[in-house]
Amino acid sequence: MARSMHVRRPATLASLAAELGVSRTTVSNAYNRPDQLSPELRRRVLETARRLGYPGPDPVARSLRTRKAGAVGLLLTENLSYAFRDPAAIGFLEGLALACEDAGTGLLLVPANPEREDVAAVHRAGVDGFVVYSVPDDDPHLAAVLERPVPTVVCDQPDLGNVDRVGIDDRAAMNSLAKHLIALGHRRIGVVCMRLARDRNDGYVSLERQRSAHFHVQRARIAGLAEAFAEAGVDWAGVPVVERFDHTTASGASAAAQVLDRDPQVTALVCTSDILALGALGEARKRGLNVPHDLTVTGFDGIREAEQAGLTTVRQPVLEKGRAAGKLLLDSAERTRPRSVTLPTELVVGTTAASPRGVVEERWFGP
Repeated sequence: MARSMHVRRPATLASLAAELGVSRTTVSNAYNRPDQLSPELRRRVLETARRLGYPGPDPVARSLRTRKAGAVGLLLTENLSYAFRDPAAIGFLEGLALACEDAGTGLLLVPANPEREDVAAVHRAGVDGFVVYSVPDDDPHLAAVLERPVPTVVCDQPDLGNVDRVGIDDRAAMNSLAKHLIALGHRRIGVVCMRLARDRNDGYVSLERQRSAHFHVQRARIAGLAEAFAEAGVDWAGVPVVERFDHTTASGASAAAQVLDRDPQVTALVCTSDILALGALGEARKRGLNVPHDLTVTGFDGIREAEQAGLTTVRQPVLEKGRAAGKLLLDSAERTRPRSVTLPTELVVGTTAASPRGVVEERWFGP
């Protein structure tokens, strides 16, 4: 006859309280409000819980009772690995994590494939609010977030007007970079930009696509360039603008090749991110071009790798962006209207920009 086995039932909050001879509230406070107990009593509760196999309060039951998840959701319409691969995203994530640490709350990454419209991850996310990181204005995941009855902060894009936002003045920042290039004598430029919409377009960009881009950060940066060069007498319709869907150095290299194959006389490649610019630098070296004497290359972001490469770029405070977004979301003060935080940028003049050869010779020998 088979021997029966006695299986000890797991301890519960009630059985632990009975074992200790204290109230259930006291046991709960040992986990959730430790400041309410003396160090000795809390130590005794936790030691007894370990001995009896009590795992602690059920977080699901607690969230149902308090209607608080204890976590902030970060929506980024990229694959999850992007948050740990892209330097600007890493800096932003660190800043947001610091804000969450200060507030004693958790952080849940809610990635969404940019080429899919499944918004289930947004609906499933047990969070007390969302930080939306740089998505297009027509993104279905953004729409799903805004349907949730929780506070939301957008970082960078889109600028919805009725939602709290943290960002920079992208148009003005790129305009300042353009004026620097114009002062150096550049008039024949090419542009390499990040994706402008949710549809994949790895190629040249029409004026209409530039002006109607759903990623308004890219739209603003291109507009800042166009405005400055138009004032300098450049017909923007003749400037080659090449778009890449994937944000990688390989994309920057292939886009630079596309511009240079079309117009070898281009004197400057203006890239809307440092990652793309680093790829463009690699393509220039591959072609035997001397940067900056044969070709000027510029970026945008101010990541560490760009600094190491001596890239002329615009530095933006990515870590502070994340921290500011977290503080806005976690601020419990009453809100009567949407808030907006615009952070400063800095033009970094590196070693990858110089006057075109013709301009240098003109200055040296005279007219």
